[in-house]
Amino acid sequence: MAATETTATRPTAATAARPPGKPLRWLRRNIVVIAGLCTLGYLILPNVIVLVFSFNKPNGRFNYQWQRFSTDAWADPCGVADLCGSLGLSLQIALWATLGATALGTMIAFALARYRFRARSSVNTLIFLPMAMPEVVMAASLATLFLNMGIQFGFWTILIAHIMFCLSFVVTAVKARVMSMDPRLEQAAQDLYASPVQTFLRVTLPIAAPGIAAGALLSFALSFDDFIITNFNAGSTVTFPMFVWGSAQRGTPVQINVIGTAMFLVAVLCVVVGQLAGNRRNRRKRS
Repeated sequence: MAATETTATRPTAATAARPPGKPLRWLRRNIVVIAGLCTLGYLILPNVIVLVFSFNKPNGRFNYQWQRFSTDAWADPCGVADLCGSLGLSLQIALWATLGATALGTMIAFALARYRFRARSSVNTLIFLPMAMPEVVMAASLATLFLNMGIQFGFWTILIAHIMFCLSFVVTAVKARVMSMDPRLEQAAQDLYASPVQTFLRVTLPIAAPGIAAGALLSFALSFDDFIITNFNAGSTVTFPMFVWGSAQRGTPVQINVIGTAMFLVAVLCVVVGQLAGNRRNRRKRS
């Protein structure tokens, strides 16, 4: 009787080799997509909360609890004193820092990728250091430098500090693009009697343009969003991140959520437009 029960309960070869059910197969095929969507949702959730609370009308100074729906903040985004002034200053600093870091970083990247010189490895290490060290170390070092040189803190100290901070990211992005370029394309242009300037403008620069654009966009985002380096080197100058930090001490106005939501929507729109333009170009090439 015991032998019969053991035989009956033992799984047969057909049962052991039975494939998993449809839900399990679907989960295995789409596990990467599901994980990616969950991660994306986790990253976007704070932006959704900022968007929702931009339509809130709080009873007190703090916009932390939902009270009632209102579009007053959207109708008057500059209703808080100095908010739009600090926003314009941050945009101005980010623009000039992007231009300076992109120009210097592109030249450094070409020099490191195309030329061999004695201090090349040391320069590579120094370029990587600002990305590896904490921001507070670089901020304190730059503040000490400005103090020892007797430079007054303000717009120019923030701009110099942001260029120094963003430079490494531009060099890394452009250098990776330049090193992946095929040198035979430039040699072919020279064989067709193109001058060095024509070769650079018509062959080298268009190929390196995606890396330069990536470095420029990253520089703009880092400069506009920076607080630590700006706080050490700003003096009495108030940028938008510093305004947000100061407002959080006394009460968070709804207009801050409006500005943050507008920035997020503009960034998403730029990404969507770029993706659509890229897909359109690819379809034209295929046709």
